[in-house]
Amino acid sequence: MCAICGCGDTTLAGHDHDAPHDHGHDNHAAMDYSRGPAGLHVTGLSQARTIRIERDILEKNAAFANANRARLRRQGTLALNVVSSPGSGKTSLLVRIITCLDKRWPIAVIEGDQQTSRDADRIRATGVKAMQINTGKGCHLDAHMVGHAMDHLDLPANGLLFIENVGNLVCPAAFDLGEAHKIVVLSTTEGEDKPLKYPDMFAASDLMLLNKSDLLPHLEFDVHACLGAARRVNPRIEILIVSARTGAGMEDFIAWIAARAAPASHPA
Repeated sequence: MCAICGCGDTTLAGHDHDAPHDHGHDNHAAMDYSRGPAGLHVTGLSQARTIRIERDILEKNAAFANANRARLRRQGTLALNVVSSPGSGKTSLLVRIITCLDKRWPIAVIEGDQQTSRDADRIRATGVKAMQINTGKGCHLDAHMVGHAMDHLDLPANGLLFIENVGNLVCPAAFDLGEAHKIVVLSTTEGEDKPLKYPDMFAASDLMLLNKSDLLPHLEFDVHACLGAARRVNPRIEILIVSARTGAGMEDFIAWIAARAAPASHPA
């Protein structure tokens, strides 16, 4: 929980919500939270005080998340919160699925990283609008950040919003952004025991994408054990085996999205 790790939750712990953010040129839109205070540092606080801080942060976040969710429902926008550890291939998967969708739905993307706009730049290269959020010391996105980003993305009705969270298998599990579903990405290069090591993230997710399946012939990775670990943590989780590099499994992912999104703007 960020109240304990002191990661710099500036938007929900003392950040000036009304202060202007530097959004830059429309083609390079970004929100930078890296120049504010570091956030909460709770060394020396009692356990009771720490628990109250955690509760207050999550209650504030929940209010912002509910407002985001209501807004997205009014617009008919399906929001998907994509979470994983760094290097799992989240951005590559988004680039691949955006290409495969071939404009069936209007799409926008919110990118979360501590620094740089590299991932947003990769998304924009596909022709899709993207807003970069730099969290500075923060290790996750929160609902207030996402609400601000939505203000500047001009979300289309009956479309898709992908939210690529900061690479982290811990804190993002606790923060609802107003999304319809969390999608956790696990790559075959990370080890099949990750769901057991980081159970909260897999328990909070509705779909797991096992990425980099093209590398399986070169790895000692037990797919059966990995899937079993995920289902042990979350019996209801759906799992797709995919490859951002080759496009394997993308049709199954499209079908998963189509079952939850507004009717496509044109036939596949």
